[in-house]
Amino acid sequence: MAFTAAAASSAAASGSVCLITKDATNPFFVKMAEGAFAQAAELGLELRSFAGRFDGDHETQVAAIETCVASGVNGILLAASDTSAIVDSVMAAREAGLLVIALDTPLEPIDAADMTFATDNFEAGRLIGEWAAASVDAENARIGMINLNVSQPSVDVLRNQGFFAGFGIDLGDPNRWGDEEDPRISGQDVGSGNADGGRQAMENLLAIDPDINVVYTINEPSAAGAFEALRGFGREEGVTIVSVDGGCPGVEDVAAGVIGATSQQYPLRMASLGVQAVANFVETGELPQPTEGKDFFDTGVGLITDAPVEGIESLSVAEGLELCWG
Repeated sequence: MAFTAAAASSAAASGSVCLITKDATNPFFVKMAEGAFAQAAELGLELRSFAGRFDGDHETQVAAIETCVASGVNGILLAASDTSAIVDSVMAAREAGLLVIALDTPLEPIDAADMTFATDNFEAGRLIGEWAAASVDAENARIGMINLNVSQPSVDVLRNQGFFAGFGIDLGDPNRWGDEEDPRISGQDVGSGNADGGRQAMENLLAIDPDINVVYTINEPSAAGAFEALRGFGREEGVTIVSVDGGCPGVEDVAAGVIGATSQQYPLRMASLGVQAVANFVETGELPQPTEGKDFFDTGVGLITDAPVEGIESLSVAEGLELCWG
């Protein structure tokens, strides 16, 4: 088990909280831990940080929850690797009196946690879809989609379906991707969220339709891989790539013209607000409340591009670099 435990303040802690992330190396979760430790230090909470050995290491996350319950902490902040299988462990923690907040990735069902602090992933997808539709000849678009994996976890579905909604494509079942019938969709593939997978997925899509001119990617490493594949086929010009994450390498790829626009998430804000919610719970017993009109607490998303479109709110690359992570 990857494990780091430390008192977040030299002052006597008025409570304690565990942070459990998918891994300890992804810059997104590194920034999340940074935000959690900083806020815990400010509030006088003891923070213990756990992480899986890799993204998908469900067993280590289960063991971490059990350790946190046994140690008597007040709350758990959890970025779950398996959003369904972890539910029994989460419910056991809640029954033991702990506040459990899901960070970034909603559990299935979402109300298995006391609250979810996350990006509105549908909105993140919608923003890049709307920007893409306004930036290309949308009626003659030929779209390639690079998703995460075939299991279709909630974040993967939300970003995919949000993109289609923003682009003006009718959705089939909004709880899954792949059943849309719009002829502008050349194909969909999976890239496991990394550059190698993105490269292979893009090659597969080009084999289906060599004239693809719009590419959606689940995240920025996938986008970088897709661009390398396009360059290998001499197609790096005339193809618009959009993505989600807002890490510093991804924002730099927007500056370099690799990505046309990306939707930026704010993991530091997610974690710091989660720690604040645990502190409030310790002090008052009050549970965190969702953003109005949603079933989770929305931690915000910003569209980053240096090719702004009238009527679509966006941030410049320079502004994105001030807010990025990794």
